[in-house]
Amino acid sequence: MEKSAGSECSGLSEPAADCVFPALYHGPVYYFARLLRQEEIILEQYENYGKQSYRNRCLIMGPNAPVSLSIPVSRPHGVKTLFRDIRIHYEGRWNRIHWRSLQAAYASSPYFELMADEWAPFYEQHFDFLLDYNRRLLEITLSTLGASIPVRFSDKFTPIRSKQDPRYFIHPKKDIRSFDPDFRPGFYQQVFSDRLGFLPNLSILDLLFNLGSEARAYLQESLKTKSGKART
Repeated sequence: MEKSAGSECSGLSEPAADCVFPALYHGPVYYFARLLRQEEIILEQYENYGKQSYRNRCLIMGPNAPVSLSIPVSRPHGVKTLFRDIRIHYEGRWNRIHWRSLQAAYASSPYFELMADEWAPFYEQHFDFLLDYNRRLLEITLSTLGASIPVRFSDKFTPIRSKQDPRYFIHPKKDIRSFDPDFRPGFYQQVFSDRLGFLPNLSILDLLFNLGSEARAYLQESLKTKSGKART
């Protein structure tokens, strides 16, 4: 039987809608584990923007506790503003705050110094739209992971018909593993894990700065079936 595009995209028990993913700001580990399995990445641009999601924030491990880094944005059309129309505010110099937070969190990690020159410009340049910023960050991340996967924006909005649509459940307030039980993130050494413990599914930056070239293999191994085999 021929698979639908959605089921090939998600690999979940129910298909995601047309292989469309949310465009996230330094999305979590699960997000990239899923993206690495796509032949093409389609980012949603026609959804109405919602607050408190990974679209404008990421979670890193700070010296004392997890830290949420949030990008201030404006919604010119209120709650009905499409994601493609969300603009980034720079008045509070959030970009400098974020970069200093990343330095404080990861300066002592094995790979931060090697990667700093690649990431620093994104906290110096100004992007008008959040969607463009997130896409560029995604492309750089894929390149760092050694993944040549084309990225494009959606042509239209496809309604979310299932709670297993990644646009629905890849969210700070939802437990990824309750939606995809095959997500089994293993331990890796984090900067402060000796005293704060290990925290899975942080921003992809946590994985990159701590594992470097081993990050891709970790992502591929983090989606496993009940038999223990990596899902393909």
